[in-house]
Amino acid sequence: MSASRELKRLKTYIPGFDLISNGGLPAGRTTLVSGGPGSAKTILAGQFLAEGIKHANEAGCFVTFEEKPEDIRRNLSSLGWEIAKWEAEGKWVFVDGSLHPKDEPVTIGDYDLGGLMARIDNAVRKTGARRVSLDSIGAMLIQFGRPTVIRRELYRVAWQLRDMNVTSIITAEHAGHAEAPVEEYVTDNVIILRNTLEDEKRRRTLEILKFRGASHSRGEFPFTISEDSGIILLPLSSIELRQKSSDKRITSGIAELDNMCGGGFYRDSVVLISGATGTGKTLTATGFLAALGEDERGLLFAFEESRDQLYRNALGWGVDFPKLEGAGRLRIVCEYPEVAAPEDHLLRIKKHIEEFQPTRVAVDSLSALERISTPRTFREFVLALTSYLKDKQIAGLFTSTTPSLLGGSTVTEAHISSVTDSIILLRYVEAFGEMRRGIAVLKMRGSQHDRSIREYTIDSHGMHVGEPFRSISGILSGAFTHSTTSELQTLEHLFDRTDAEDV
Repeated sequence: MSASRELKRLKTYIPGFDLISNGGLPAGRTTLVSGGPGSAKTILAGQFLAEGIKHANEAGCFVTFEEKPEDIRRNLSSLGWEIAKWEAEGKWVFVDGSLHPKDEPVTIGDYDLGGLMARIDNAVRKTGARRVSLDSIGAMLIQFGRPTVIRRELYRVAWQLRDMNVTSIITAEHAGHAEAPVEEYVTDNVIILRNTLEDEKRRRTLEILKFRGASHSRGEFPFTISEDSGIILLPLSSIELRQKSSDKRITSGIAELDNMCGGGFYRDSVVLISGATGTGKTLTATGFLAALGEDERGLLFAFEESRDQLYRNALGWGVDFPKLEGAGRLRIVCEYPEVAAPEDHLLRIKKHIEEFQPTRVAVDSLSALERISTPRTFREFVLALTSYLKDKQIAGLFTSTTPSLLGGSTVTEAHISSVTDSIILLRYVEAFGEMRRGIAVLKMRGSQHDRSIREYTIDSHGMHVGEPFRSISGILSGAFTHSTTSELQTLEHLFDRTDAEDV
């Protein structure tokens, strides 16, 4: 649809929403926000008004059909919105349309909206409101009973709100039945909020079901509720591939690994370190953060070990984390994955990055976050974090644990490998009754790299990469086979002859 034919939009200023809605809600129209219990309908209705006041100085009118204004005021104020102050300034006004228990019962068919709409019109004129939220219309619709009457009255409400020249939100309960409620057919726009249970884990999503005559992004978008700002959407499908690219190299902290990678990691790359437990993933992350340049800062998110454990381990490899923290060059954040949902962890990570302004970020380990996520949620988390780091041109290093000691893959490798710039595999190698370790650079986007699988050792000074394995194959799959000396000589002779014929 051309820009000239697009409807005018009213920005909501709700984080992420204006991106997936291509600029906000269609101005001057009514949007139905439908969802089940706990899906954040009232929060969205209140945030629509609060963000308009904060960012555009646009007054708002909140019409309540279920709770008393004082209850709405108290609940929404817990999100940091100064509703009482805005009321005193004439920027926020409540219209109480609820039927309280003390009120006389209303006979179905006798309920009339004329008086209520007159009160809303008066509040809009008095405050100059451009935004109106009605929460929740389901309590009002009960009074009408018959679907034909409901449809007629909803048309009446929508047209009267349009005549007031306001952009409005109406919330309604939707239990998720196959048949859409009648109100979805009447309003110009429909937004569905969901609070579903997947694999014993709660997941909140928002979907723009329709914008009549206006474009928008399709699909469900995860969101979370911040305790100090309300709803925050994570519009992963709308991320634009516009990140800048740098050819500057930085050290991994391991000189031999830098050589394998063609001179180190790229300054704005995201690296995945995959290996079984005990192969040195945390050590690799420690070396990455210990190799900070003069103007660099490092940020470590640890989901499996405590701060004291990290201090002890790093000191065992000759790295003084407390000294780096004391100098303001390193920040370590430790917490169990189970304390929050993946979306909340993402917000916390972004908040720390914005506060500390690091040049390097390490996450140890992503596998810990897998166990609290569905595959879809986990993939969305890593996609969002990877895109955010690349957009900020921050070097990132993620670790991931394989389920098998001798090779195998993880959810991370299978589904996230395409969005990381480099993949480094750490593997145990069984050789003649002895467990050894091997390292391979599986991928290095935009750079030549060593294609051999090299043996490495770990001591009190860190990781040391040695010579390639020559007599063992099947290392990455864990299905080892050993070549004899005569077989190796035959292979070398074959390649020598091929080289000679090419010359």
